[in-house]
Amino acid sequence: MELHGERVIPASLEATWAALNDPETLKACIAGCESLERSGDDAYTAVVAMKVGPVSARFRGNLKMTHIDAPNGYTIAFDGQGGVAGFGKGSADVKLTAEGGAATKLAYSARATVGGKMAQIGSRLIDAAAAKITDDFFKAFEANLQALRAAAEGLPVAVPVRVRQPAGALGWVLAAIVVLAAIYLILR
Repeated sequence: MELHGERVIPASLEATWAALNDPETLKACIAGCESLERSGDDAYTAVVAMKVGPVSARFRGNLKMTHIDAPNGYTIAFDGQGGVAGFGKGSADVKLTAEGGAATKLAYSARATVGGKMAQIGSRLIDAAAAKITDDFFKAFEANLQALRAAAEGLPVAVPVRVRQPAGALGWVLAAIVVLAAIYLILR
């Protein structure tokens, strides 16, 4: 499975990079994320609850950032096990580009494979779930960045969005992509 996309984040390059390197911000933005903890230099462990069609599982995974070019991007390698539900592994390249002073373009390209029951569901269902998880992540991530900016400017702060429903298909993968990419996912 391959996922490609880009999104304009309404925050500076530096603010976007910092948020992508904050495990608490990422945890709050990844649907179903129960934990995201640093396990070493540029390495993280994560636990994400997922449900795709009839398959529900708690995935335990590892994320490792390589080719780090702060604040411009990096590569994230990930693998996860979900017991009888299956496994997932792959990598994602994340690139950040300043779009004026107040916006950042985040582009990602991910390659992933899944096995076990998750692979038997069908690629259309997995692709649809991955697209929804990606969209939910970005909405929550942007809301958190806006709340941080408002707080820094002394404006009233709305409560940041916390996606609470279980993640779908490769939520932890996308989280990793964006997260330790940003997704920092993504993060230092």
